[in-house]
Amino acid sequence: MIKKLLTASLAFAALTLQSCGGGGIEIENKGSDTLLEVAASLAQTYGDMHPEIAISVSGGGSGGGIASLIGGDLDIANASRPLKDKEVADAKKRGINPVEHIIGYDGIAIFVHKDNPLKSITVAQLKAMFGDGGKVENWTDVGVDYGNDADNNIVLVSRQNSSGTYECFLGKVLGKGGRFKSRCRNLNSSKDVVDLCAKSKSAIGYSGLAYATDDVRIVPVVADEGKPAVSPTIDTVLDKSYAIARPLYMYTNEGAGKEITDYVTWIKGDEGQKVMFDKGYVPLRKPN
Repeated sequence: MIKKLLTASLAFAALTLQSCGGGGIEIENKGSDTLLEVAASLAQTYGDMHPEIAISVSGGGSGGGIASLIGGDLDIANASRPLKDKEVADAKKRGINPVEHIIGYDGIAIFVHKDNPLKSITVAQLKAMFGDGGKVENWTDVGVDYGNDADNNIVLVSRQNSSGTYECFLGKVLGKGGRFKSRCRNLNSSKDVVDLCAKSKSAIGYSGLAYATDDVRIVPVVADEGKPAVSPTIDTVLDKSYAIARPLYMYTNEGAGKEITDYVTWIKGDEGQKVMFDKGYVPLRKPN
């Protein structure tokens, strides 16, 4: 929670704040790994403008951040999914009233190795690849042939089940009651998913658009048979033509202090949204 900076790990920040005559306020911000990189940039930019405030940022998944907010141990929870009904009920039992702030959007991109020639993929094919009982197990099933059985075996790369990205992909691709194949490799971070796809020509995974690198390809997605293949971009996420898109959230507690509300308001304003855009995230509105 907001507190005086007393720990050794924040010694440098404390010295800086004292030299500026500030009170040494820390805002704790934790949660979604999708938002981790931009949350750090937002905190750095805001901290440079307001040296009396230090903002600590950590990941661990949307579920972890939300749990800490519900437990009363956190100022801002980052999440790439909305709160569940049970989480809202648990929060109210503890006297916590979460306030939802949409700070941007994301397209969950489908990543493959840069040498994978797959031109596009349908949502139905993704379901058959990742979903329990799905029949797509081999790259030849979707028209890609590496010429040997080892490389043609599809390596499925997923997130752990505390991830909001996992929840969104589950809902939008596998559908109600769907489950992932047990052989999916469930990784801890968005970056880990992209890194594995960069290293293995047999891999396919999903992660936030902002984590794209030159070592992977983003595969355009066909929402329904007969529709065009669409790549995740600012335009296609904002106009909702990209099939696997979602809002990105920050949650605070009702009655949060002025330092917290001012920070979240700044994020949703032009300066904060420019940081989102510059880091490759989809802002609330297109920049001028």
